[in-house]
Amino acid sequence: MISVIIPTLNAAPRLAECLAALVPAAADGLIVEVVIADAGSKDETLDIAEAMGASVVSSVKGRGPQLIAGASQAKRGKWLLFLHADTVLEAGWEVATRSFVERHEANPKAACFTLAYDSDSKKARRAERLIEWRCDTFGLPYGDQGLLIARTHYDPIGGFAPLPLMEDVDIIRRIGRRRIIILRSKAITSADKYERDGWLKRSAKNIALVLAYFAGVKPEKLAQWYR
Repeated sequence: MISVIIPTLNAAPRLAECLAALVPAAADGLIVEVVIADAGSKDETLDIAEAMGASVVSSVKGRGPQLIAGASQAKRGKWLLFLHADTVLEAGWEVATRSFVERHEANPKAACFTLAYDSDSKKARRAERLIEWRCDTFGLPYGDQGLLIARTHYDPIGGFAPLPLMEDVDIIRRIGRRRIIILRSKAITSADKYERDGWLKRSAKNIALVLAYFAGVKPEKLAQWYR
C-alpha cells in the first residue's frame, strides 16, 4: 500500500536504523517500496540503501527537490510516506498506520507521527510537549514527524514545492489543518543539533525561521541561516 520516500545526503550514521524500522511493515505487505532520493552522498549512504533493498534516485540538493524526485520515482504505493533519514519509527508503528490507511482509503486526509527525541534530557521532554502543543493549536507538524498521504491527495495539491527549506510547512498549509491527523505512534528523531547548539537556542532559532517564512522571507534566504 505504501511507498516510502527518504531524502539523503551523507546520511550513513542513521540510515540503517531508519530503514530497519520499516522491515516489519515491508514483511507484512504494508510497505511495497522504499525510495532513497540522494543528493550526492560521499559516505556509505548508497551502500546501506542497496544492502537493505531500497531503490535510489539521484536529485539536486535540497529537501524539497529531493522529495519531489523520490515521489516521481515511487510507482507502486497508493500511499506515500515521507521520512527523514535520521528519524526512526517506534516499534509497532505499522499497526496505527494500517488502521489509518484502511479508514481513509476514500477520505483525503493525511497523517503525521508524534515527535520524540532520542535523548534522555528533561529538556527534550519539554521540547516534545511544546511540539505537541504546536500541533494541537496550530495544526503544524514538521517534516521530522513524517508525512503519510494518499497519492490521490498528494498529486491534486501539487505535491512538495522545490524549496530548500520550509517545504514541510508549505505542504502542510496546503493540505489544511482539518485534514491532518497526528498518530500516537512516535517518530524518534535525532537530537544532535539541539544538544550541540543548546535546546533553548535551537528551538528559538527554528521558531524565528518559521516566523520569518510567514512574514515573507524567501526560503532560499532562510536556508542560508539554517545549519
